Amino acid sequence: MFITFEGIEGTGKSTQIALLQKHLEAQGRRVVVTCEPGGSRIGAELRRVLLSLENRDLTPQAELFLYLADRAQHVAQVVRPALASGAVVLSDRFADSTVAYQGYGRGMDLPLLHQLNAVAVAGLWPDLTLLLDLDPAAGLGRAVARNSREGKTSAEGRFEAESLAFHGRVRQGFLDLAAREPGRIRVLDASDTPESTALAVRAQVEAMLHA
Repeated sequence: MFITFEGIEGTGKSTQIALLQKHLEAQGRRVVVTCEPGGSRIGAELRRVLLSLENRDLTPQAELFLYLADRAQHVAQVVRPALASGAVVLSDRFADSTVAYQGYGRGMDLPLLHQLNAVAVAGLWPDLTLLLDLDPAAGLGRAVARNSREGKTSAEGRFEAESLAFHGRVRQGFLDLAAREPGRIRVLDASDTPESTALAVRAQVEAMLHA
């Protein structure tokens, strides 16, 4: 099973993935945790370019194609082989982020982004996407504090430096995607405690696993 986690900055995706991994492994399942950008060896190089504050002059078009390159490599080298081996794959972001960030956030053409995503994923779409939804001001505050605490403000702070309006558009993009694909994308309230959110995550995953 391929499960992706989506949402604006600061929604707690990494925390929820770690909690779900622990839960699934306790059941005896093999779990592979990955992320975008950076899930593959080449992706790790692209991540440094995409998230560094030093690259704030990166054009929207260049940003888009770097994310697509990362995704194509990620699918081919990490996600598809892991699924073929029988593992449950948990990914922090996937194709929906491109539509939300580059489409709604940057104003790029949505039909074109859907077409390019289709090329990058080569037919491999998530079985379940968990959208952790949060007010943009709260999420951005969490993300900035996290980067400062972990010493990543410069290395991974390019999107945290975007305006609150940008993050509001991205959030709306995710919600529009969820309305469009309710069978795959489930919206969860990320404003609650991590423990409460984890219970909601588990409920969605268990329902899918036992469907």
